[in-house]
Amino acid sequence: MSILAPYAAQPETSRGRRYAESAPQFRSEYQRDRDRIVHSRAFRRLEYKTQVFVNHEGDLFRTRLTHSLEVAQLGRTIARSLNLNEDLTEAITLAHDLGHTPFGHAGQDGLNQCMKNYGGFEHNLQSLRVVDDLEEKYLDFNGLNLTFETREGILKHCAVAKAKQLGDVAARFLNGEQPGLEAQVANLSDEVAYNNHDIDDGLRAGLITLEQLREQTLFNAHYSMVEALAPKAPGKRLIYETVRRMINAQVTNLIETSQAQLQAMKPKSIEQVRLSEEPLITFSALMYEQHLELKRFLHAHLYRHYRVHRMANKAKTIITHLFEAFMQDTHLLPPQACQHLAQWQAQMGQESGTARVVADYIAGMTDRYAISEHERLFNATTLA
Repeated sequence: MSILAPYAAQPETSRGRRYAESAPQFRSEYQRDRDRIVHSRAFRRLEYKTQVFVNHEGDLFRTRLTHSLEVAQLGRTIARSLNLNEDLTEAITLAHDLGHTPFGHAGQDGLNQCMKNYGGFEHNLQSLRVVDDLEEKYLDFNGLNLTFETREGILKHCAVAKAKQLGDVAARFLNGEQPGLEAQVANLSDEVAYNNHDIDDGLRAGLITLEQLREQTLFNAHYSMVEALAPKAPGKRLIYETVRRMINAQVTNLIETSQAQLQAMKPKSIEQVRLSEEPLITFSALMYEQHLELKRFLHAHLYRHYRVHRMANKAKTIITHLFEAFMQDTHLLPPQACQHLAQWQAQMGQESGTARVVADYIAGMTDRYAISEHERLFNATTLA
């Protein structure tokens, strides 16, 4: 294992956990975080939560679980190349989507609309809520009791009003500071993964075309090289090879640009990193523009495709129906979902506390469980 750079997160100097624990014997503090995340219920549920396509639409489309694993793989490579803490980077990447609702962003939009009078809903904040409060595995505390650095990385963005409520983990949003470099790596690894892999899924689903993609600078440059090397190769192989090369080009550019940034600034510690005005893990200006071009293309032609929009509309309807039914009658909730109902009602007020418990329950559902729960509640012929 390479020696960590002085500006990397060091487990020995971690800001610690919310609840004091004895040090792990055979693992670092960040390895312990990673292991707790992998063994959590929320992590297992990611297998049946959608990325872009609803889980039952096909076995080959990416889920939140496969996406998280792909992000972790990219993050580990970048962290190792920059002599950052690979274990911390892996923990953050594996946990970054734990708070996602069923049905991807459509589910989040639907639940946020339902929660508009109760503080709203945002999956990034919900991921932190999962690891801080909702997991129930340990005798001495709720949540997973992760280190400050992992929790900081999970909280990618946060409104000022909410940051004031969250305490030290969100202080950087009030102070204009940056998170640690491992958190910055996790953030961009996420973007590289979903941009490139949504291209793969979108082509497989027939929602975007090769002709459309060839109008995008980064894709066309690599596809042209691959086609020139193997003009008779099957189309699928050309696509796979193109996506593979695109990922490699983006990761290489990210590493080289970030190395140059770090060499220019020469931070002596993670605290100096936090005080920098801008993130130090970055693409070059040209690569960033090509990255944004792909992002805009996918937003316009894949995420807004009429078939995806139809699925999103159905998803929002299911989420809204479930939310309204549980708010009107909390006795419809299963016992495990409402065991802390009184606690949250006392803490937040009757209606707001109820709404938060209902949102927690719905957010924790998988795609297929949400569909089944809707069927059980609203189909008169389904009595179970």
